[in-house]
Amino acid sequence: MKENMETVQMSAEERKEYEAFRAERMKKEAVERMRQDREAYKQLVDETVNAIFPGLEEISGLLAQRKKEAYDRFQQALAMKTELYEKAVGYKSHTFINNEGNRRITLGQNEVDAYDDTVNEGIAKVKAFIESLAKDDDSKMLVEGILKLLTKDNKGNLKASRVMQLRKMADESGNEQFIDGVRIIEAAYRPTVSKFYVRAERKLDNGEWVAVPLGMTEA
Repeated sequence: MKENMETVQMSAEERKEYEAFRAERMKKEAVERMRQDREAYKQLVDETVNAIFPGLEEISGLLAQRKKEAYDRFQQALAMKTELYEKAVGYKSHTFINNEGNRRITLGQNEVDAYDDTVNEGIAKVKAFIESLAKDDDSKMLVEGILKLLTKDNKGNLKASRVMQLRKMADESGNEQFIDGVRIIEAAYRPTVSKFYVRAERKLDNGEWVAVPLGMTEA
């Protein structure tokens, strides 16, 4: 049975208005679908974060607990190391290996280069001397190379190893301004210590040491 179809006659102007109305309605429908899809996305993210987060917190807590356990358990070994070898145990890095020689654990803290604000006075003094040496193209290249040693990292600090290079150059130059500038930089050095870390490594049959992943990005 065929459905009755009604044919509507439209003028060109009416047709134009109808098409505009139809396009506007489709646009609104598309905007509404997009709004609904975005809401669905946000809801999905919310549910996933809340579902996964507790497990990650549990892993983090367990890792922190095991790191503390390693630190506490090795305190006796560190005390014996100091006594037996008559050497004060500074806290930078200590590596312990089992008798079979196939497992090792390293405990320690990293030292991060940092300086107080007086470092800028030293840098200015060194730069003034170094830049005064630029007489020709060859000396300008040398000066640029030396000035790179004064380049700060993304945290605004100088590398201690570069300051050591500057110290050697200053001593060799014999220039008091250069030497004093480096001296100011050295006196401004205030290294900071990072959080305690634990590294665990296993020795393969081929003699290669491989790390046991202990971080989220490594596992």
